[in-house]
Amino acid sequence: MSELITAELVDLDLSATTKDAAARSLAERMVAAHRVTDLEGFLADVAAREAQMPTGLDGGIGIPHCRSEHVSAPTLAFGRSGAGIDFGAADGPADLIFLIAAPAGADDDHLTILSGLARRLMDAEFTAALRAGTDPRAVAALIRGEDPPEESQEREQAKTETETEAAGAAASAPFRIVAVTSCPTGIAHTYMAAESLAAAGRAEGVEVTVETQGSAGFKKLDPAVVAAADAVIWAHDVEVREKSRFRGKPLVDVGVKAGINRPAELIAEARRKAERGEIAAVPEPGRAAGSGTGDPDGDGSAADHAHFGVRLRTYLMSGVSYMVPFVAAGGLLIALSFAIGGYEIASAKSVADHFVWGEADSWAALLNQIGSAAFGFLVPVLAGYIAYGMADRPALVPGFVGGAIALTVNAGFLGGLVAGLLAGAVVMAIQRVPVHATLRGIMPVLVIPLIASAVVGFLMFIVVGKPIASLQNALTDWLNGLSGSNAVILGVVLGLMMCFDMGGPLNKVAYAFAVGGLADPTDGSLKVMAAVMAAGMVPPLAMALATTVRRRLFTKTERENGRAAWVLGASFITEGAIPFAAADPLRVIPSVMAGGAVTGALSMAFGATLRAPHGGVFVVPLIGEPFLYLLAIAAGTLVATALVLLLKGARGAAPEAAGDAGPAGADSSRVTVTA
Repeated sequence: MSELITAELVDLDLSATTKDAAARSLAERMVAAHRVTDLEGFLADVAAREAQMPTGLDGGIGIPHCRSEHVSAPTLAFGRSGAGIDFGAADGPADLIFLIAAPAGADDDHLTILSGLARRLMDAEFTAALRAGTDPRAVAALIRGEDPPEESQEREQAKTETETEAAGAAASAPFRIVAVTSCPTGIAHTYMAAESLAAAGRAEGVEVTVETQGSAGFKKLDPAVVAAADAVIWAHDVEVREKSRFRGKPLVDVGVKAGINRPAELIAEARRKAERGEIAAVPEPGRAAGSGTGDPDGDGSAADHAHFGVRLRTYLMSGVSYMVPFVAAGGLLIALSFAIGGYEIASAKSVADHFVWGEADSWAALLNQIGSAAFGFLVPVLAGYIAYGMADRPALVPGFVGGAIALTVNAGFLGGLVAGLLAGAVVMAIQRVPVHATLRGIMPVLVIPLIASAVVGFLMFIVVGKPIASLQNALTDWLNGLSGSNAVILGVVLGLMMCFDMGGPLNKVAYAFAVGGLADPTDGSLKVMAAVMAAGMVPPLAMALATTVRRRLFTKTERENGRAAWVLGASFITEGAIPFAAADPLRVIPSVMAGGAVTGALSMAFGATLRAPHGGVFVVPLIGEPFLYLLAIAAGTLVATALVLLLKGARGAAPEAAGDAGPAGADSSRVTVTA
C-alpha cells in the first residue's frame, strides 16, 4: 500500500455529517492529488456502489469504494470524524472512513486494497492508533504499514522483533474458510452441507464459518470474517445472495450435494487455490463461476456451471425455492378448508361481506380464501425469482409483472417459467449496454425495471402468452386423458424422479410439475399430486423400517436417524433419507428409487387424488381413495426396505453395529445433526 496514500489524502478532522458529504470531501483531496480526473463522475460511481450494499463495518468503520474510469491510479483517502457518519453498519455510525478508488478494470488493485485493509482493521491496536494519531504523515505511514519518520533505531529493532513473532503466530494460525450453503427448498440440504463442512474443518484443523441461505432466512457473515478468510466455498443449487462480498478470494464453487458428500476434498481444493494465489472472478448475477474441477459425483460442481443447462437449472431452482413457502401455506390452508367445509366451499361468497363467527362454513370459507390468495402468488413469485436468480434485484419487477400477465392470459405455470426467463434475459441484456457514469446510480432502481417491464409485458401479452396458454391447455387435457398403462408409466417416472436425489433438482422438477397443476386443478393434475407425494414419502419410511428390522446392518447413528425418519417420511420430507444415501449411495439410492416407482405406479393405477401440496399422512382425509393410497405407500416402502436390506446384507454388519460401540465415522457424525 506504499503508493496508495500520502499525508495530503488524510483528514483527521473530517467535518462531513453524511456519507455523501464525506465521500465528496475525501474525493476532493484525490482530485487535488491528481488521482481523480472528474469529481462528479467519480462520486456517481461511488454512489452507485453504495446503493448496491452499505459499506459500513462493525467497529465504527466505513469503506466506501468503487472502480471508476475517472481514477488515474489506485488511491486510498482517510478521514476521521468526531461526530460519526452512518454507513449502514449494524452497530452504529463510523468514525474511521476510508475512500478507496481504483481505475476501471483494475480488479486486482481494487481487491488487494480492500482485502488488505479489511484484514488490518481487525487489529484493535491498528484502529486505536488511527483514532489517536495527530500527525497526517504518521497516520498515512501507519496505513501504508510503515513506521513514522521520527521512529528511533531502538523502536525499529523492537518492531522487527514484534513482526517476527507475529509472523510465527500467523504461521500457526488456522487456515480460514467462509462458506455459503443453499438448496432450492432450504430445509435439509442447506444445513446438512453446512454441518458437513464445519465438521470436516474441525477434523482438518481449518476454521470454517458457514452462512446458510435456507428457508428460515439467512444471517450474513460478518464482513470482517469474510475479509479475514483465506478462501471461499460455495455449495449451492440456487444463486448465492450478495456474492460481491466474496470478491478477491480463492473460490470453490460446487453444488450443495458436494458439500454434504465430500467436504474434505472441497477444503483441500480451497487450500490449493489459496496457496497458488488463484483469485476467482466472482460471477455477476446470473453467471456462474468455474473452479476448474470435475464433477465425479454429478453434484453440480463448478465445472458444470460453465454449461447452459446447469445454469438454467440453477435459475429454475431459484424460482422454485421462493415459491415453495407459498405452496405450503396456501395449499394447506385450502386443504384445511376442504376438510371443514367440503369441496363446495371454494365457491362460497367473499368472507369480507359474509362472515358469521359461529358458523363452521364461514371459517372454512375464510381459510379457503386466504389460501387462495397465497396460491395466487405462485406464478408471479416463480417468475420473479427465476429472473432474480439470473440478474439479481433489478429483474424482480419485470419478473413479477411477467408472472402476473401469465395468469391474466391463462398461460399458468408454464407461462410463469417463460416470463421469468424472459425477464432475466432482458435485464441481463440491458446491463451489458454501456451507460454514462451519471446514470449508473439510477439504472438498477428506475431505468432497468422500467424498460424491462415494458419489454416483458409486450412479449407476454402480444407474442408468447397465447401460444403458451394453448400448450398449457393441451398439457391439462393430456393429464385428464391419462388412463391405464399411460397413467402407470407416468407414475413410475414421477416416483423415480422423487427418489433419485431426495430433495435435489430432479425431485424439485417433479414436485413443481405437480404443484403447477394445483393452480387450476383437474382430475389428472390431482392424480399427479397424489403420486408425487406418495413416492416422496417412501425413502425416509423405508430407511426407518430397515433400521428397525435389521439393526445390525446399520451404525448406531444411522439407527438414531432411522427413528427420526419415521416422522420425516410421514410428513413428506424426502430429505429424511439423505443421511443414509450420503453414507451408502450405491445401495440406498437404487433401492428407494425402486420403491418410489412402485408407489407412484400404484397411486396412479388406483386413481388416488390429492388437493393439498404437502402434509403427508396428515392430509389423508383429503385424499381420494385413501385406503388404496396408503396401500401404495406401504407397498413401495416394503419394496425399498427389502432391497436395501438385501444389498446391505451382502456387505455384512456395519462397522459400529456389531457391538454398538466405538466412535461414529465421518459420515455418521455428519448426519447426526440433520436428524
